[in-house]
Amino acid sequence: MATHATQPTAPAPGDSYVQSFARGLQVIRSFSANAPHQTLSEVAAGSGLTRAGARRILLTLQTLGYVVTDGKLFTLTPRILDLGFAYLSSMPIWNRAEPVMEALVQQVQESCSAAVLDATDIVYVLRVPTKKIMHINLGVGSRLPAYCTSLGRLLLADLDDDEVRTRFEASDIQTLTKHTLTDIDALMAKVAQARKQQWCLVNQELEEGLISVAAPIVDRQGRMVAALNISGQANRTSAKVMQETMLPALVDAAKRVSQLL
Repeated sequence: MATHATQPTAPAPGDSYVQSFARGLQVIRSFSANAPHQTLSEVAAGSGLTRAGARRILLTLQTLGYVVTDGKLFTLTPRILDLGFAYLSSMPIWNRAEPVMEALVQQVQESCSAAVLDATDIVYVLRVPTKKIMHINLGVGSRLPAYCTSLGRLLLADLDDDEVRTRFEASDIQTLTKHTLTDIDALMAKVAQARKQQWCLVNQELEEGLISVAAPIVDRQGRMVAALNISGQANRTSAKVMQETMLPALVDAAKRVSQLL
């Protein structure tokens, strides 16, 4: 199943916009789990560049050690992780949050994740899995749409209604399962509910059989900077059971992580 991540619209080139740098990021983002090895033509098509433009950027990335090639196919190297690690290392909270999440996983016997909001998507910054419960392979840096995830709706709840609607309108909203809400007004109501109760549960809207509940991680000013969730299988844990038996432990864990800020 695809993750249906959306790409932010690039601003028009100007004095404060370095187009060549933006194109380099487009080339990097053209690689994915579905396209880990690409020809020059595939990179050009995936990044929306000409073959000549894509070639210059690929050769630059190769010189810097971020890309290797066998003469036909190009592949990212592990050095590309340095770019993401720069973000994670700038927020050492996640090193301190991991033991809290591991303890929660031991307590509820379900996977736990932390994520932040980026435009219309959530981005995972830490995961402590129990067993594989999704068809999607998720790890640090993975993106999922905010509109159909418990983490996403809760993180959106920290924004004002006009901004939430703007992000929903910019989202690639699709019917992923028979349970997926796609009406923007209905989604706005779910975000309002999450804002009021300070937690959010989503039942099989992202993937059949997947249920999750999220709680906020807030800074000293009370701003939501991330969210924590637990995910499980609906045939093993109903929404009612998750809310009654797991949500209190999740909220407590999220508060402890918040205190680390």
